[in-house]
Amino acid sequence: MANELEKTNALRQEKPIPAKLDEVDRKVLALLSADSSRSYADLGEALHLSAPSVHERVKRLKKDGVIKATIAKIDGCKVGRSLLTFVLVNTKSILSTKRLLILSDLPEIEEFHTVAGDSCVMLKVRTRDTEGLEELLGKLQEIEGVDGTRSYIVLSTFVERGPDPSL
Repeated sequence: MANELEKTNALRQEKPIPAKLDEVDRKVLALLSADSSRSYADLGEALHLSAPSVHERVKRLKKDGVIKATIAKIDGCKVGRSLLTFVLVNTKSILSTKRLLILSDLPEIEEFHTVAGDSCVMLKVRTRDTEGLEELLGKLQEIEGVDGTRSYIVLSTFVERGPDPSL
């Protein structure tokens, strides 16, 4: 049994311990979630705090891993990757699932999740067109132990956001 658990270690993630957040931390997170380019002075004004005080809070939130990154949210269509697809992958074993990790560096793969249910892995992929998707699916099928895939092409996206910091 211990040997079986060792095989899954590459896929398991440490269970995060929730950070202790006060009301001001949550407001900072909400403001940054809406617009991460806001200056500390602007955030301070909205929160009735000094810019250095906001800076220290943001620094702590980053150190604690609450803020993983400050990134630009890029419109896939405007950069030539208009086909958004969720791909469910079935594998024959946990070892086969681990083999899929070699594809995680492909720029088309935006998210990689192991899941419970009818499939083992769920990928969020963004390609230029159906030909690009077909090429990616071919790469998936070439991996030893991949038993099959199901693709769900997104027609419209109405809500796309991260966790609500107020919860």
